[in-house]
Amino acid sequence: MTERLSRVHARNLVAWAENRPDALVLSADLTSSCEADAFAQAYPDRFLSFGVAEQNMMSFAGGLAREGFTPLVHTFAVFLYRRAYDQLAMSIAYPHLNVKLFGFLPGITTPGGATHQAIEDVAILSALPNMTILECADASDVESALDAADSVDGPVYIRMLRGELPRLFSTPMRLGECRLSCEDTQADLLIVSSGACVEEALRAAPALRRSGVSLIHAHVSTLKPFPSQPILELAARARLGVISLENHSIVGGLGSRIAETLAEAGLSRKLTRLGLRDTFAHGGSKSYLMAAYGLDAMALVRAAQAHMGASLDIGPDDLAAVVIEPVHSAAKAEAL
Repeated sequence: MTERLSRVHARNLVAWAENRPDALVLSADLTSSCEADAFAQAYPDRFLSFGVAEQNMMSFAGGLAREGFTPLVHTFAVFLYRRAYDQLAMSIAYPHLNVKLFGFLPGITTPGGATHQAIEDVAILSALPNMTILECADASDVESALDAADSVDGPVYIRMLRGELPRLFSTPMRLGECRLSCEDTQADLLIVSSGACVEEALRAAPALRRSGVSLIHAHVSTLKPFPSQPILELAARARLGVISLENHSIVGGLGSRIAETLAEAGLSRKLTRLGLRDTFAHGGSKSYLMAAYGLDAMALVRAAQAHMGASLDIGPDDLAAVVIEPVHSAAKAEAL
């Protein structure tokens, strides 16, 4: 049974900042919802609340970084880049300042619908020069994202998770590294997943292997700079192609980066991109939305069947159990 932990970022942030007087947390009226409330209680002199004023918060963060502080900006992902893109670009990215941006509820991991779902954040911020982009998939990633971001001299955007989290990996996130959960020597398929979709890939992989599909499964946590060379080497070993699975639009995200990598290297492999297909999503639970929009384990099985050219006779009962998280829980300040 997968270990599940509660409020991982809240505890890790307090411990990480204990001996870092330069670290300041900035919040835009979503302090407890972004698990920054424990930091505010532990270090009230290093906590700044800006209210619903994301543009001001970004410019202020740039000013703090110029004075030698390390601003750690906390808000929902969708508000971080849609509401304050110009300030983010001109006050932080252009001057290449040391600001770390924590965007919570990425993709469709919120029931809030289109207004709260950051489905194109990776695409938009990937086009922004000087910006590094990380994405967390489990408790180990959340525990190590601060160190990974701090190792970068410049702005970093982190797609962050909160609440009840599984521990899927025993090793920490490292910049530019792919982690493999399975690696068959003679591989039919390479599965590349990121973020919340990693858990779905891990649900499907055992069933696929029991059906005779040999796999390599790579977990990508650094979306920019993209680990092109490792992905290229793994794709070359997958005789029937590559499937990407991401909690984001298929336009400009993980699948697009893989397509660019294969094309630029001249490596011919069939690529199936699973993600939101150029559409806004409606509201609903995480498990419902991932099934409805084809981001779950069954969608991965269907894509594998298409690559294999045969039915694999895998149904929902053959997959690892789904963890249904309550929309309201003690680990989340609000459902959104």
